[in-house]
This record gives sequence, C-alpha cells and structure tokens, in this order.
Amino acid sequence: MLELKGITQIFGGVTALDDVSFSIHANQVTGVIGPNGAGKTTLFNIVTGIYQQTSGQVIFEGKDISGIPVERLAAKGMVRTFQNIELFGQMTVLENVMVGLHSRSKSGLFACSFKAPWAIKEERRIREEAHEWLRFVGIEQLAEVQAANLPFGKGRMLEIARAMACRPRMILMDEPAAGLNSQETVGLAELIRKIRDLGVTVVLVEHDMELVMDICDRIVVLNLGRKLAEGTPREIQDNHEVIAAYLGDDE
Repeated sequence: MLELKGITQIFGGVTALDDVSFSIHANQVTGVIGPNGAGKTTLFNIVTGIYQQTSGQVIFEGKDISGIPVERLAAKGMVRTFQNIELFGQMTVLENVMVGLHSRSKSGLFACSFKAPWAIKEERRIREEAHEWLRFVGIEQLAEVQAANLPFGKGRMLEIARAMACRPRMILMDEPAAGLNSQETVGLAELIRKIRDLGVTVVLVEHDMELVMDICDRIVVLNLGRKLAEGTPREIQDNHEVIAAYLGDDE
C-alpha cells in the first residue's frame, strides 16, 4: 500500500535518513521503532508531505506522492496524528471532529453564509457523523466540552477521532502512547485494533515496546538514519543487531 524507495534526507551537513526503503502492506499494523535520533519522525514528515526528501520516492497505492501538498493527502486517503497533540482548543470536542469532515463536504462559502437548505442538511449530516466517531473512540459524552479543557489522554482520543473522520485508508500515528497511563495505553491498543478491523492500514512510531509487540503485524527498525531490521515482532525481539542498538553491544 505504501512503498518507500531510497529515502534520503539531509539537513545542512547532517544526514537524518540514508537510503531507507521498505513497504507497508494493507490492512496491517506496522510499527516503526528505533532509539532517539533514529529518524522516525523525520520519515513520517516526509511521507506526509511536511518535508520534501533530498532523494527517493514515496509511493502510495501505486502513485508517487512525493511533493504533493499536505492538504491534498487527506483527500487521497492518508492522514496522521502528532506526538504533540494538535487540537483547536477554543472549539468543542464535537466541532474538532466536524473539522475533520471538511474534506468530504460540498457546500461552499456562499451556500453556508446564506444558510441554503442543502448546506443546512449537509451540516446536520456532518454533525451526526462526528458524533459517531466520538462514540467510536469512546468520548461522545465529552462532545460539548471545550477541547482545551480535555485531560491529555482524552485529547489523544479526540485527535484520532478527527483523523478517522476523514475516512482514510491509511493512518500514521506518531507516538500515540506518549503521555498515556497504563490503562489508557490498553485502551489505545484496543482502539488501534478496531481501526485495523475497519480496513484501515495503521503505521505508528512508538517507544512503548510492550504496545508495539502486542499490536503490530510487522516492525521496521531504524538506527542512525538507516534501516536496521524488518520483520515480525518475534523476529525483531530475537534480532541481535536490534538488541545492540537499544542496549549496547557489550557481550
């Protein structure tokens, strides 16, 4: 579904990624792991159009999406969440999810300003669908709460709900368990499985190894900007190069 070919990213004289290539298969959960500074978030930023890679290609569903503006990727079926939660704090929880539905709305500024009947009908549909996504992530009871007042864990669920409202075929999550307690992490694992069961491909960068080993079908390991290993959770757990990268290579 997603293929990275020879991705290289150089910032000034620093090589953040060096000839990274691997594939993501549809309807799977794939983890991208590695020590701090391995290039994981840089890779996500390239895939989602925030950075333009120095060289290489990003192929999504058979088409090269390198250089495509960020705002067009959601319409193509790819969305992401961020390590630092990005919400519209002055909007309600429900309104935040409604924003996520804008890419599939048809009413223009004129129709909305003059409250055309079709625009009112569409807004009602968007509001109902936003409620459905809040139910999906388990926070519908917070629909009218201002987003800035949410506890951190609920904010994470809201960000995922907003992303899912775009009806993506692939969602990339950058450290979704960061800042969550153990109970919230268990809930996150269940939610990721539900997303996969909807037929959405999930790719996540994550430092919580227990979560990664529990939910991922495949894992890609980066170290110092290069791909170190790729395989099933069991294969990664038994890989001596991966163990050395995390724990040191002292025999």
